[in-house]
Amino acid sequence: MPQDNTRMGLFDKLRAEFVDIVEWIDDSQHTLAWRFPRYHNQIKNGAQLIVRPGQLAVFVNQGKMADVFEPGQYTLDTKNLPILSTLQGWKYGFDSPFKAEVYFISTRQITDLKWGTPNPIMLRDADFGPIRLRAFGIYTLKALDPKAIMKELVGTDGSFDSEEVGELIRGTIAQCFTDILGESKIAALDLASNYTSISETLRKKVCEAIDDEYGLQVPALKIVNISFPPEVEKALDTRTKMSVIGNMGQYQQFQTAEAMVLAAGNPAGGGMGQGMGMGMGFAMANQLATAGAAPAMAPPPPPPAPMFHISVGGQTQGPFPVAQLVSNIGTGQVNAQTLVWAPGQAGWLPASAVPTLAGYFAAPPPPPPPAPPK
Repeated sequence: MPQDNTRMGLFDKLRAEFVDIVEWIDDSQHTLAWRFPRYHNQIKNGAQLIVRPGQLAVFVNQGKMADVFEPGQYTLDTKNLPILSTLQGWKYGFDSPFKAEVYFISTRQITDLKWGTPNPIMLRDADFGPIRLRAFGIYTLKALDPKAIMKELVGTDGSFDSEEVGELIRGTIAQCFTDILGESKIAALDLASNYTSISETLRKKVCEAIDDEYGLQVPALKIVNISFPPEVEKALDTRTKMSVIGNMGQYQQFQTAEAMVLAAGNPAGGGMGQGMGMGMGFAMANQLATAGAAPAMAPPPPPPAPMFHISVGGQTQGPFPVAQLVSNIGTGQVNAQTLVWAPGQAGWLPASAVPTLAGYFAAPPPPPPPAPPK
C-alpha cells in the first residue's frame, strides 16, 4: 500500500509539471501583478491561456519579457507566441512542454487609496503672510504599461500590490501639490472654491511623473480638505465674529450699557450704582428729547477712556476698558485687592486705590437708626 501511494504521488507530481490551463482568478482588491505558480514553470504545448477582463498576461523567458496578451482565451503555440518562439529558437513549431514565467497584470482601478501631506507646506499668502497648510484626499491607481511595471517595480516578486508603491505615489502627489500651490498664487481663503480645478491639475501633473517611468496612471484624484494651523483657524473665527457684529462702536456701547446695569444692581456699589442708573436715565431722556430736533453741530470727540491691565495669578491680562472692569467687579472677577495698571500710573495699585475704580468698591450705607419709641 505505501508503494502505491508513492507511485500515485510521483505520477501526480509529473502530471502537475505540465500545466494545460493558465489563468488568474483575482479575488484581491489591491494586487497589481501576480506570477502564475507552476512547478519548474513547465507549460504544456497547446495549453489554454485565459485572460479575464481587467487583466493582461505577460510571458517572461529567462528574465526577458516576451509576448503580452489582452483579455481573451488563447491556445499557446508558435502562432500567438512569436517573441517567445524567437527567444527559445522554435523555427518549425514545438511539441514538448516549454518553460516560461507568466505574470498577470491587473488593469482595474484600485480605489479607496488615500494621500496627505506628511508635513505642513510653508507658503507666502497675500492675506496672512507666511502660513503653513496641510492637505489630504483620495486617489485611484491603474496599470498603464505592463512592461514598464515589470521592469521598474515587479522584478522577480511573485506578487506586487499597490501598498508597495503607495509611499512613492503619495510622495509624488505631495511634491506636485506643493509646486502647484506655489505657482498658482491662490489666496489661502480662496483655496476651498478651487478644489476641483486644483485636483485636476494635480492629477495630470502626477500622471506625467509616473506614467512613463513606472507604467502607472492615476485616473482620479480628489482634494478632500486643505486646513490651516489651529492658531490661524482661531484668528479666522475671531474675524468672522467681528464681521457678524458689524458696527463695533455700537457693540461697545451695548457692552458699556450692560456693565452699567450690572453695576447699578450690585449692592456693593452703594450710591455710585444708583448715580450711574440716574445718569443712564438722563442720557436716554436727552436722546429721546433730541431725536426729532434738527441736527446740531457735533460735539468734539470725548477724551480717550483709560485702558487698564490686571494682574491675575502673576500674569498680565488686558488691556480692558473701564466698562469691562465694572462688569468684572459686578461678577466678582475683580475685587478691591486686584492689582491694576493704566498708562500714566507709577506702578501697580489695588483697584480700590485707583480713583476711576474706587467708587465701585464703596462700602454700603449703614443700616438706618431704629425708629423712636411711641
